[in-house]
Amino acid sequence: METTELVLKTLSEAGKPLKGSEIAELAGIDKKDVDNAIKKLKKDEKIVSPKVCYYQPK
Repeated sequence: METTELVLKTLSEAGKPLKGSEIAELAGIDKKDVDNAIKKLKKDEKIVSPKVCYYQPK
């Protein structure tokens, strides 16, 4: 599974907004990889940020 897909899946399953470090911990991947995936997902408008540094699926 690609990192962006894994991040999106983790956010969907969480049911609440998560910080990048929480996503990395839950998904078992490096925080840098999560940060890159978040940038891509935001650009593709698949996730939103309800408050600073927290993300959730759109």
